Amino acid sequence: MASQQQRGIEKAAILLIALGPEKSSMIFKHLKEEEIEELTLQIANTRAISPKDKENIINEFYQICLAQSYIAEGGIGYAKELLEKALGTDRAMEVIGRLTSSLQVRPFEFVRKTDPGQLLNYIQDEHNQTIALILSYLNPQQASMVLAALPQEKQADVARRIAQMDRTSPDVIKDVEDVLERKLSSLMTQDFTIVGGVDAIVQILNSVDRSTEKHIMETLEIEDTELAEEIRKKMFVFEDILSLDDRSIQRILREVDNNELGIALKGSGEEVQKVIFNNLSKRLAAMIKEEMEFMGPIRLKDVEEAQQKIVNIIRKLEDAGEIVISRGGGDEIIV
Repeated sequence: MASQQQRGIEKAAILLIALGPEKSSMIFKHLKEEEIEELTLQIANTRAISPKDKENIINEFYQICLAQSYIAEGGIGYAKELLEKALGTDRAMEVIGRLTSSLQVRPFEFVRKTDPGQLLNYIQDEHNQTIALILSYLNPQQASMVLAALPQEKQADVARRIAQMDRTSPDVIKDVEDVLERKLSSLMTQDFTIVGGVDAIVQILNSVDRSTEKHIMETLEIEDTELAEEIRKKMFVFEDILSLDDRSIQRILREVDNNELGIALKGSGEEVQKVIFNNLSKRLAAMIKEEMEFMGPIRLKDVEEAQQKIVNIIRKLEDAGEIVISRGGGDEIIV
């Protein structure tokens, strides 16, 4: 088993080398810290790679991506049929087997293809915990539409349950699936499935209309202050400045201390820096750039604190109606 796992790491390292540093760095953003460490070590220890090995691994990766796309589109049977035509029966079963063993197919696959309006009619009378479980498995856009359409007395409680959800027994998921549509996702792991959590509800709340979000957050602040603050910290992060228009950015910058801005930009990407500097006068932009050069190394904690102060200013201006942040709730984007 260990040798198979090691072989998987070797293949992943070769794939990343083949993709090149720019694409590999984008993949790293979606990996856990320990996975990055393992892969970095493996890449460093990888010497010569034959063109044949490189081609085989890229092909294998492509086939797995293809299979996963087919499964998401039409289920296991559909994927098997298409892959058999492209790769032959044996190879098709091998690729699908590798996917299913690593839980690439999530429960409630059929629900994610259901119209949110129809889904709402079916689940709105269910227990709030059941609704929270189902919404946790939907994509944020679908879940936000259902959450916004729920009765207001349910919204905050469902949001809280999603945020506090951690691990759910496969038996519970199976029961909910059976009741929901008498259909069961064909692959169910015997391990516990991680679902929900603060990040899940943040994605959903970022997609609902402002009035729904405000109601939920105000209710949570009364019922669970610590949870509300944890959610609020993740609702709008410093890098989300890229989603604002120039007028809003200029309004925000009028409230920001120049020294704090320099520290915040010290830990941000080039794209964020470019947008900020483009919305400052040339003289002020040059002055802040010079200050950043003379700062030297800055502690990550100081950068995060400076960025959080700017995010707090953004929230304050949003609540005052002085800036506009587009949201996923249809026409209700004016805040």
